[in-house]
Amino acid sequence: MDRRVAAVSLALLLSIAAGAGVLIAAGSDEKTRSPYAPRIDPAAFTTAVVNPYRPLRPGTRWVYEGKTEDGLERKVVEVTDDTRVVMGVRCLVVRDVVTLDGQLYEDTVDWFAQDRDGAVWNFGEETRKKTDDGSFTLAGSWEAGVNGALPGIVMPARPASGETFRQEYLPGEAEDMGRILRVDDARRVRFGSFLGVVVIRDWSPLDPGAVEHKYYAPGIGLIREEAVEGDSYEMELVELTQR
Repeated sequence: MDRRVAAVSLALLLSIAAGAGVLIAAGSDEKTRSPYAPRIDPAAFTTAVVNPYRPLRPGTRWVYEGKTEDGLERKVVEVTDDTRVVMGVRCLVVRDVVTLDGQLYEDTVDWFAQDRDGAVWNFGEETRKKTDDGSFTLAGSWEAGVNGALPGIVMPARPASGETFRQEYLPGEAEDMGRILRVDDARRVRFGSFLGVVVIRDWSPLDPGAVEHKYYAPGIGLIREEAVEGDSYEMELVELTQR
């Protein structure tokens, strides 16, 4: 759903997969252009997503607010009780609803699972996004295992500065990438102050002029995101509720 991408080295993917039961056929490297082809073992995954930087407990609800060039944006992310099987992997269903000046702008469901090493994977998303003419498009939607789409890692098991990873993969539609910039940031947002924050740079070759920085606090998840290139916007956590 976001904007990101670059290449993932074979060595990095192997290190992420080590001990996780995730077999890598080949890495995607910017210099060699070798294909990205993770082979997924469903037995290596769980819907118990407890990675401290991307915890997804059913019933948890995050509310974000911020300013964009087009108005006031509000995003509500909720981990539902639903699951979906993708590529043989049972995934949690997470709903993400964005409004702009009170009007629906984007409505997305994502499918996440955690491997046994602790990395959180994205197995696809179904998104409806408002276009300039007021209609909604499904552009950007993808499902791992369908039409060449493959899952990607949205949070490594043990984030390390400089680590780069593919977050999703459907050529021409979903090619988001992430790179860990810092793992010891201190950040204050409207919801509170946090230490040990992981900062991730997100980008995509499909939209090279757009780069975001996202901030993840331990035990909480995403607390802030901001554009550092391209459109001007920032959004931060204002409310968190758990069942």
